[in-house]
Amino acid sequence: MSTIVTEIYDALREAGASEEKARKAAEVVANFDSKNSDVQHEFALLKGEFSTVKWMLATNITLTLLVLGKLFLH
Repeated sequence: MSTIVTEIYDALREAGASEEKARKAAEVVANFDSKNSDVQHEFALLKGEFSTVKWMLATNITLTLLVLGKLFLH
């Protein structure tokens, strides 16, 4: 059995939903929270990789400009 969000389950039961429907809805919300945290983790990894790519690009542009400057100025 997957985890359920007890607050949502209790609120749905109090609102008059059947036990089966309340349990299913709470399980869906719990699964959504789990998937949401996975997506946030993936975005954090991509953000770190993007930061590395920005530094690599900046270094490449700087070195290219230095080489071109040395070629044309001397």
